[in-house]
Amino acid sequence: MKKLLTRLPVLCRGDSSAISGWLDEQSWRWIAFCGLTIALGSGLYGATIGLWRAELMALYVAIKFPLLIFLTTFCNALLNWMLALMIGAGITFRQTLLAQLMGFTVASLILAAVAPITLFILFNTPSLESGDTFGHSFFMLINVGILGVAGLVANGRLYRFLLLQTGNRALARKVLVAWLAGNLLVGAQLSWNLRPFIGAPHLEVQFLRPNPFEGNFYETVFRAAKRIVEEAAP
Repeated sequence: MKKLLTRLPVLCRGDSSAISGWLDEQSWRWIAFCGLTIALGSGLYGATIGLWRAELMALYVAIKFPLLIFLTTFCNALLNWMLALMIGAGITFRQTLLAQLMGFTVASLILAAVAPITLFILFNTPSLESGDTFGHSFFMLINVGILGVAGLVANGRLYRFLLLQTGNRALARKVLVAWLAGNLLVGAQLSWNLRPFIGAPHLEVQFLRPNPFEGNFYETVFRAAKRIVEEAAP
């Protein structure tokens, strides 16, 4: 365990030579350790999001947030591997899966570090009980932004590995952009299907909504942004 813990700073720095060696390992210990790190880091962040609605929601989101990451990883693994092959990266399926898992490990560490800031925002934003829809929209968009930045930084750490693997900057960038696009599109929609994460002022606390496939993530974010602009306008 101690040896695996020492890998986390190296992973966050994006040390391509070390990461490349880990991707070729046949042991499942590193994969399990990445999964545990994701569960703890993203679960902690998820709890701070759900806490804005209720203590029970904090527990629900602490469970669902790691679930969202694991589903996104496994749903995209085959797609990302095929995209890498089409682009000419020469990466195996196992390397693709583990690279994505390590990327989300870095993202989870970032989210865990940001959790105190999320709590600060939470305690300085009007609660749902006040009936303030502006606060709900603001809190949702802030967290969408945090998740976006964490994802970009985390996947950016893997750029050096892709560069080492392909030996071509343009090729490495193409693979990285393809992976980012896939994770964004699939992850965003899965987050909608697994909602609620923040909760809504007029709905009760639930683990899942009874209509998970009604509507979509992008439509909700657009409405929230529109509400903030309208209420902020003089």
